[in-house]
Amino acid sequence: MTSQHKAYACGLSAVLAWSTVASAFKLSLAHLSPAQLVLYASAFSLLSLLAILGWQRRLDELFPALRQHWRRSAILGAVNPFAYYLILFQAYALLPAQEAQAINYTWALTMTLLAVPVLKQKLKLQDSLAALVCYSGVLTIATRGAPLALEFSNLAGVGFALLSTLLWAGYWLFNAKDEREPVLGLTLNFLLSLPMIVLWCALTGELRPVAWQGIAGAAYVGALEMGFTFVLWLAAMKLTSSTARIANLIFLSPILSLMLISTLLGEPILPSTLAGLGLILGGLVLQKLPLPFLRPAQAH
Repeated sequence: MTSQHKAYACGLSAVLAWSTVASAFKLSLAHLSPAQLVLYASAFSLLSLLAILGWQRRLDELFPALRQHWRRSAILGAVNPFAYYLILFQAYALLPAQEAQAINYTWALTMTLLAVPVLKQKLKLQDSLAALVCYSGVLTIATRGAPLALEFSNLAGVGFALLSTLLWAGYWLFNAKDEREPVLGLTLNFLLSLPMIVLWCALTGELRPVAWQGIAGAAYVGALEMGFTFVLWLAAMKLTSSTARIANLIFLSPILSLMLISTLLGEPILPSTLAGLGLILGGLVLQKLPLPFLRPAQAH
């Protein structure tokens, strides 16, 4: 296999794995509270990341990196996995999986909008139009096809879903300046966030026995969605000769995810979800397209 073929194999494997997580979240939340799912999934994710470092024979790098970067690791760990997944799982607890996962795909656009105040970047007209298209899709999903009525199916759930995109986008913006090696950095984030999650669960009365089905679901979510898949995606990005080709594979994920949601969860896929998801993906494509007529004219 060439490097590009290996990149496609890693990228497609990651996309396939990510396509299962909306169903896995919902199935796990039938047996666990959002806080419990964050706790057990984070623990399994940490174990999987430590196993990856062990396989790479890099475990001896962990504690020197911890001494050097513990402040950054604690701050980033408080955002991801602690706050991000706690809020995301709350959205999944309140919304049908098809709605929560579709809204979650707006995080890439949220990152562009957040870069304006955080990185002092200018907002292009193309980004503004993309935002308008994307968030009209969110409105279509949230109101189940009646955006003008502004009657939300679950306003709190939609709020949690949108807040999770803000946290995820902010995490990656601040992570862009991270000097740590990605797998090692993510391991440190999970290592230092775990005590925070345990404390939160203790304070909210969530440290109680849970069903084995919940533990099994958390193991799948933690090891796959939070841990191993991240490493697969990194490998794809390193192996590819075209980052855009691999990045575009992510557009397969919501379609595959809806198929699995319908099959595994028995959720009837609503026309409003398909229309809203189409708008969201259309907005993300619009943001990437080279459209010279939307660029400001240059002085000659």
